Amino acid sequence: MAGSDRDYLSRPARARAHGGVGTAGVGNPGSLQKRSRALQRGCRVNTSTPPRLDLVAAVGLAIGGVFGLAGTFIGQPSLQQAFWAIDAVGLVVATALLTMKYFRKGNDCVAAGFLVFVAGESLLLSNTAAGLTASVPSFGAGIALWSASLLMTSLPKTFATWTRLAGTAAAVLFAITAGRIFWGEQVLPTAAPLPSLGYPFLVLTFAGWIVTLLRP
Repeated sequence: MAGSDRDYLSRPARARAHGGVGTAGVGNPGSLQKRSRALQRGCRVNTSTPPRLDLVAAVGLAIGGVFGLAGTFIGQPSLQQAFWAIDAVGLVVATALLTMKYFRKGNDCVAAGFLVFVAGESLLLSNTAAGLTASVPSFGAGIALWSASLLMTSLPKTFATWTRLAGTAAAVLFAITAGRIFWGEQVLPTAAPLPSLGYPFLVLTFAGWIVTLLRP
């Protein structure tokens, strides 16, 4: 018995504190840190993969860009309207998700810009089935909101410079077109040079947003 006491007293204080166990026990701060790091490694999210909603937004932007441009160059009215409807729905979904994303990040100006884009695209969608001529008033209102939205998302240094330049160029071109429509001109959505010249800049802006969403 005395020998056991001597053995116990001869052990390091750390071992005695854990009931004589030679390895560190639960109360050992070093052991707790190791276990915490192990749990963090086991639960760590793969940050190289974009979140699922970012992927949904990127797909919506891509659909909007592809079907929007395709609808511009298709002469058959029913197919054109169908393409533009798909384009508008994709963009509304995408920009609604982007509104929430940047609002949560505290980037209020960009979030509000995407919200304005949702409003503008909804106006365009509401009158798509009416045909080119009948949809001119809602088209003018929609692209006026596009212009404001693109400026709100391009002025802050949130996106790459080339994306912001493309967005600003599109905003200016759409603002000029909207002004002509509100001045009384009958400017069709497929008219050249405006608004047709603004569409490539808009799609290039979408591409910049997609790149930002998919970047790790």
